[in-house]
Amino acid sequence: MDADLQDDPKEIPRFLEKLDQGYDVVSGYKKKRYDPWHKVWPSRIFNAMVRVMTGIRLHDVNCGFKCYRRQVIERIHVYGEMHRFLPVLAFWKRFRIGEIEVEHHPREFGVTKFGTARMLKGFIDLLTISFLIRYSESPSYLFGKIGFTSTIAGFFICLYLSILWVMGKGPIGNRPMLFLGILLIVVGIQFFGIGLLSEMLTFSLTKTEKPYIISKIDENGLE
Repeated sequence: MDADLQDDPKEIPRFLEKLDQGYDVVSGYKKKRYDPWHKVWPSRIFNAMVRVMTGIRLHDVNCGFKCYRRQVIERIHVYGEMHRFLPVLAFWKRFRIGEIEVEHHPREFGVTKFGTARMLKGFIDLLTISFLIRYSESPSYLFGKIGFTSTIAGFFICLYLSILWVMGKGPIGNRPMLFLGILLIVVGIQFFGIGLLSEMLTFSLTKTEKPYIISKIDENGLE
């Protein structure tokens, strides 16, 4: 929770009650916010992007008022500024995510840390998280798609130029399109190679760490 008393400590028992319903992470939702519009609207747009790109259905992933079970924190690896995406990482690990509406108070202490630089960093981190969620266990799917598209495009360009050469339409060795076709084929093969190397790296890492956790919650909310 924030240290400036915009988050109300009286909400803590409600978080615990929600955890007792079988959830592993409970996120706060500040439906009525006492922040300036230039902070609220970018936050809403960002949250909409998070929902679309990650599949997690939280109203406000940016809300710092959250409650976690201990095993969630122990099994999530965070680096950089990924702390704002802890619910997304927990969701990726197959933990159950809940949300409650919390009371928000006007700022009386401290200064806001929100700014343009933070928005840019958040967007970059969102792209990183989206990549990790979709392709961390199968990176060749991403690199393979790019490599296949590039190689096929280059192949058809070279095929077209070859047909022109056979039909006597003149030399093709000095045409920029030929260099483009060759470049696309070479880049496509490189992406295939990157995909295979990524799969080898992923395979070596998953030997020692499970890609996700399978757990059972009893009536007391314990694993």
